[in-house]
Formats: sequence, structure tokens, C-alpha cells
Amino acid sequence: MSPAARPRLRAVALTAALALTATGLTATVLAGPAAAAGRTVFVPGVTVNADRTATFPLRTGRYADGRTVDYVVIEASTSSAAARYGVGVVNKLANTGRAASQAVTLDRGTIVFSGTVDFSPVHAVAGTPGTGWPPVVATPGSRGDAGYSPIVRLPDGSYLNAPQIGNGTGLHDKVVRIDRAKKTVTLALTDGFARGDAVVYLSTDATAEGPAALEGSTYAPRLNAAPSPGDDSTASARASLAAFVNGPTGSPATRQGINSALLGQGDPLNVLAWTPNQGRYSPLWDVHLTEWAAGTTPERVTRFADVEDLAADHAVSAPGGGAWGPSDVVVNCPIIATA
Repeated sequence: MSPAARPRLRAVALTAALALTATGLTATVLAGPAAAAGRTVFVPGVTVNADRTATFPLRTGRYADGRTVDYVVIEASTSSAAARYGVGVVNKLANTGRAASQAVTLDRGTIVFSGTVDFSPVHAVAGTPGTGWPPVVATPGSRGDAGYSPIVRLPDGSYLNAPQIGNGTGLHDKVVRIDRAKKTVTLALTDGFARGDAVVYLSTDATAEGPAALEGSTYAPRLNAAPSPGDDSTASARASLAAFVNGPTGSPATRQGINSALLGQGDPLNVLAWTPNQGRYSPLWDVHLTEWAAGTTPERVTRFADVEDLAADHAVSAPGGGAWGPSDVVVNCPIIATA
């Protein structure tokens, strides 16, 4: 099935539908970050395009029953695996653990996956009329089975961030085009901020149905076993992310938030704590859903540390006024480049 043949919606907010579900080590890049067209590209072998997409090497594996599956490899936990697949090293992937990953085997170099994805569901998203937040419809366009995780564990114990992007049931909602002759696949990116800088990232999986739907990602509940909520130290598999539910709307220069995204104004511009050249970086983001308090004036925020300061001053909280903190939802969103 071609990308054009699938019903698909623009990915909006990777955490918007949490309302529907819950209303040191060093990260290094094997070949070093590449500078291209005024940006830093963190993933070797990837071309970042002007249309907010990125082109990756297309890889084909299979399932135990012989069916083929398309996937991409974005990062690895060890230098040996990174060299084999031509990607960068993110050491914190080694902390993912067996419960949150899927074991794979190798058949003369071909990965044989133990978990699979159904790409046939119709992807549907709708926000509250007038305000955007909260979403009133959020149905993922792809669903992983109980064995699926985008983080795969190789026989030698190395981990890869290797999300599946297509099989006989269809294609991932992020797929823009596939060139099988050239063995490439082009995937849609999402805008955000990391440590004050504009970045683009690739959102492929989420552990709750709502975030998966709103980000155009695969529902992958197995990934929620990744340690640990509220811990983005080098001992954890997670890193911290803040997503505003009621940020400023309207002006492209100042807008931000899931509400703005659901109103069709663009990506939510979520705030990621680290970049891939920092030791506490991980593509597995520990979502902190964030609401501006009554009486405050929402503004654009670009640093996670600033969100922490706002929470300490009680300017922001969890939605509904609860204590600000992790929402215990994981999203697989590797940062691809600065924007």
C-alpha cells in the first residue's frame, strides 16, 4: 500500500491525549555530528530535507513466519552495533531492559523480529472546537502487539532503536515516500526545542493510545517498562520532556502547545531536556504534561530547566492543578537535527 493510499492526518502533539489516558555515561555520535545547510545532523547516513522530512536507509527484515517487514535503524547502544548499522551511539539505550525491548535473532545478517505491528487502522484525531485541548478523538493508525517494541535486543546484547515502518498491513503514518530501488524511506519530522535550540525529531512510537494517535505514531505499550519515570540520569533509559497543554496560540513567532497544535497552527513545540551529544540524552522521552496556572500569561518556553523553575514557582502544574511531574508515558522521539 502506498503512503497516498492510507488515510493519514498530520501529526500534532506527542502527549496531547494523555488527557485521554490519565486526564556518567556519554552519548556519542560515531562519526560526529555533521553540519549541513546551517544545521547539525545528529544521525549519520540521514539526509534532512527542506520539507521537514528526513531520508533514511530502508532496511528489510522478516518475522518468524516468513513475512517481510520494513524498518529503520536510528541509534545503537554500543560502538560495535553502531558501526555495523552506520548509526550513532546512545549509551542509555543499554538501560532499556528486557521487559521494554523485543529480542530478535539474526539469519545471515537479516533481523528476525519477535514482535509485529498492524498498520491497517484508520488514523483519526480531532480537538475540542474553539480551544483545541483536550482532544475528543484520538485513534492510532498503527498498533504494536504484546511483543513489539521499537528497541530491539540483538543476540550479542546490544540494543538498537529500530522502529518498524511497514509490512503487509500497510505503512507507518510518518512515511512520506519509499524508494525501494534506492533502498531509502523518507519520514516526516516534528519541530521542537532542546536546551533553547530549535530541533526536529522523529516520533515513531508511544506507550499510550492518545499520544500515539496525536503524534502519528505506533501504539507500543511494551515500551512503558523502560526505567524509570522521573529519572533521566545516566542510570535510566528515559530523558525528560515537557509538553504544554494550554500554551500561547496565534502568532507563529510565539505560539506553543498541544492546544495550538490541535487548532491546526503547527507542531506543539515540545521542550526536550537534552541533545544527542549529551550523556543524559535518550530517544525515550519521559513526558511531563504541563499546564499554565490560572492568572498567568502563557509564553513560549524553550528550555526544560525553565519549565522546572516555573513548576517550582507554581506558575505551571500538571493538568487540572495537580503536582507537576512525569506522566508515566514514554515516547520514542530521537532528535535528528537542529532546525
